Amino acid sequence: MVRAHASVSIDELCWAIVHDGPDAIVYADKAGLIEFWNHAAERMFGYSADDALGKSLDIIIPEPFRARHWKAYSETVRTGVTRYGDGLVLAVPAIRKDGASISIEFSIFPFRNQNDHLVGIAALLRNITR
Repeated sequence: MVRAHASVSIDELCWAIVHDGPDAIVYADKAGLIEFWNHAAERMFGYSADDALGKSLDIIIPEPFRARHWKAYSETVRTGVTRYGDGLVLAVPAIRKDGASISIEFSIFPFRNQNDHLVGIAALLRNITR
C-alpha cells in the first residue's frame, strides 16, 4: 500500500500532482473528446481548460498526423491495449493554440471504470521542443 506522511493526505497529494505537476495530463473519452486538462496542458498548448474541455483531441494534433492518430486511438479503445504504456513513450509533433509546432513525448493508459469497461484514455505529456 502507498502511504503519505501524516501531514498530507493521499487525496491532497494526488490533487497537487495531477493538477499542478510539471507534466501535462489529458484525459479523453472513447470518442476522443477531452474531459480533463490540467494546468501543465494549459501552459503547453495555450488552451485554457474551458477552451479544451469537450473538444476533440484534434485541437493539438497536426492535420497530417490525424488519420494515423485516430486509427491507433480506435484500436486502443477497441482492444484496451497500447504499446505506449508501462513507461514507453511516443515522440510526435503537436500544435499549440497559436499554431506553433512543438515536439512532445507521451505515454498513455486506457482508463477503466469499476466494471472494468474502458471509458477513455489518459495521456501524460512532456514538451521536448529544443
